[in-house]
Amino acid sequence: MTATTALTAQDTQGVSDIHYIPSTFITKQIDACIDDIGVDVVKIGILLLFMESIQYTKRLSQPPRPDPDSKIQVMVATSGSQLLPNSAVTNLRQRLLPLTTILTPNIPEAKLLLTNAGIESIEIRSISDIVHIASLLQRLGPKYILIKGGHVPFDSDLKTAQDPRRRQFVIDVLHSGDGNNVTIFKTEYSESKNTHGTGCSLASAIASNLALGKDMPRAVEDACRYVERGIKTAPDLGKGSGPINHFHALEVKGQPVEESSSRREVWRG
Repeated sequence: MTATTALTAQDTQGVSDIHYIPSTFITKQIDACIDDIGVDVVKIGILLLFMESIQYTKRLSQPPRPDPDSKIQVMVATSGSQLLPNSAVTNLRQRLLPLTTILTPNIPEAKLLLTNAGIESIEIRSISDIVHIASLLQRLGPKYILIKGGHVPFDSDLKTAQDPRRRQFVIDVLHSGDGNNVTIFKTEYSESKNTHGTGCSLASAIASNLALGKDMPRAVEDACRYVERGIKTAPDLGKGSGPINHFHALEVKGQPVEESSSRREVWRG
């Protein structure tokens, strides 16, 4: 079920305009979802206005409250467009993050949140740097942090690939609340322009997997594999960043399925 918070005028080349849905109507949509069928997991995409964020937070904090609750905020799109106004970032950080089960920022979003909190970020050169950024974000309240590494591919030596020709892996880092469990997801880098909506798709897949009862590492691992295959089988639409293929699991029924390259490892530091 969906509660629409904004309508965007966009194509594969970028976002040209955003129409804000009134917060009172957003709340009515949420009520309709929760009060009738019920909700196991909540995935938050775009909250555009300061007051919308407040109203949303209040509603999700009231019983019956979804359990487990997974709140995932989109702030910066794959195209680089900032979808959340600066006036709402502080509100999100102070009010939503303490209620969040898993936060799934890409690297620009992670740095945006740290800057807003007055915490100095670092330049990413290794996996340890991503782990460090995740640990800093953990202080803001979420139980889990998943740093999506698509913006900074790694080479075969697991260092950031300065030369585009050396891009070999994408590293996603899952950091748990106690700080003792860090899991990395290493996926082969795909040279593709069809990555539109990868962050939203990954967050939705994680939320769906949690609703199915999977534990957090397995929910993230399966979501990474889902998105990877969505990129590899994308239909190559538009002049810019085309959408991934969300229906690949249906299309390959009865056909051999290519094994995913995504691998889960416990990070030892």
